Amino acid sequence: MKQYFIWVVMISMFVACKSGDKPLKQTSTIEKPNVLFIAVDDLNTWLGCLGGYSNTKTPNIDRLAESGIVFSNAHCQAPLCGPSRASIMTGLRPSTTGIYGMTPDAKIRWEGNKATKDITFLPEYFKQQGYHTMGIGKLFHIHAPKNVFDESGGRVKGFGPLPKKRFVWDGFGQSDRKKYGRTSTDWGAYPEVDSLMPDHQSANWAMERLDHQYDQPFFMGLGFLRPHVPLYVPQKWFDLHPLDSIEVAPYQSNDLDDVPSVALKINDLPMMPSTQWAKENGEWKKIIQAYLACVSFVDYEIGRVLDALENSEYADNTIIVLWSDHGYRLGEKGTFAKHALWESATNAPLIFAGPGVPKNKVISSPAEMLSIYPTLLELCHLPAYQRNEGKSLVGVMHRKEEGQSYAMTTFGYNNHAIKSNGFRYIQYEDGSEELYNHALDPHEFSNEAGNPKYKEEIQQLQSFLPKVNVRWDDYSKYNFQPYFVEQKERVNNSIQ
Repeated sequence: MKQYFIWVVMISMFVACKSGDKPLKQTSTIEKPNVLFIAVDDLNTWLGCLGGYSNTKTPNIDRLAESGIVFSNAHCQAPLCGPSRASIMTGLRPSTTGIYGMTPDAKIRWEGNKATKDITFLPEYFKQQGYHTMGIGKLFHIHAPKNVFDESGGRVKGFGPLPKKRFVWDGFGQSDRKKYGRTSTDWGAYPEVDSLMPDHQSANWAMERLDHQYDQPFFMGLGFLRPHVPLYVPQKWFDLHPLDSIEVAPYQSNDLDDVPSVALKINDLPMMPSTQWAKENGEWKKIIQAYLACVSFVDYEIGRVLDALENSEYADNTIIVLWSDHGYRLGEKGTFAKHALWESATNAPLIFAGPGVPKNKVISSPAEMLSIYPTLLELCHLPAYQRNEGKSLVGVMHRKEEGQSYAMTTFGYNNHAIKSNGFRYIQYEDGSEELYNHALDPHEFSNEAGNPKYKEEIQQLQSFLPKVNVRWDDYSKYNFQPYFVEQKERVNNSIQ
């Protein structure tokens, strides 16, 4: 027996020596899984795992999708960065909070907002449950309110790096500069190398922390800036997308002839390139090329982080969620922007992977980004947060229950879109409507709201509209275009 014991010790010492100076990785003993929470700004559904439109190249997002579940019919709660992210982080709808526009991170929760004044943000809930929380990049609208994360990598200000002079678009277009904001929109190859991009630096920060050891489960938020405009990345990413391989988005010049006047006000974006301008000036494919180049770049950065996770001791015990705050129009409905209640502006990627998540599965029933908060809690075996207005998707993942029957997007006060059962229904604050039958009209060219054939469908879709629409929060605003400035003043003066 004594000789056997000595033999075992010698073998153990030999194995330790073979591993070099780096200690052997240990299997995690943490019962609660870790969370890697990946936000990608302005990412639409032009991904390989969602059809590969226009020869897009996203091998890393695609392999994440193969290792988990893709919700192909997921929709944001607002087609604008600030309110969409506030909704995800609070677990509340914009119509509940009045956060319809851009709101400082520090003012999402304040005494004057009855809905949010004592809300627990998503990362805070994990901290309360014993998690070590970390975050870098764009997670809330800017980065995060103070002290939300135990470790914060902050965020590089703006969406740089920027060249000394814009390449194509001046940011104003044909707009009245006193009434409209300036867009960062522009496109071209810049800078020379990936290492100058903030997203590359954010990935480095995350990879470094995945190499640390923790005595608690961790929640790591990683917010990427691209493909938010300006559409600048190094030339090598443009080279992946030759112009002759690019397919433009579906477009009809008279597409907006049958929409209500309020829809035209919301879509009044003269500071953005119009599709007609892009066609006439030979820039349409170039804008799409630049967008796809940015997507390929961020896909590469995501891949670096996924590789680091797979090579870490946390590979088998980490839930991954990848999401975007909204879609992005690349010529659909006449412009290049989000800022709308149509499909191309609201539909965005939502992917879950990790322990407890089925692999290589696509779910096409409607889902909401609002569901991220409760879904993560259930996947991590944590108590439900009763304030969440979203519904966990875990039951749908395992086919234990039917998918949610609708997804709702809100843009400003009492303007809502409902996606359900192959239809998109939009009702604006003045009661005007749009209805699209996606089985016959997937590109939403024909507004059927006035067609008596769809009376029953409209009544059913109307039943999903929120019963409460609160006034604009005092700190929430959107001065990019006149409609929302006027709406906030009018609504808040009338609702005390």
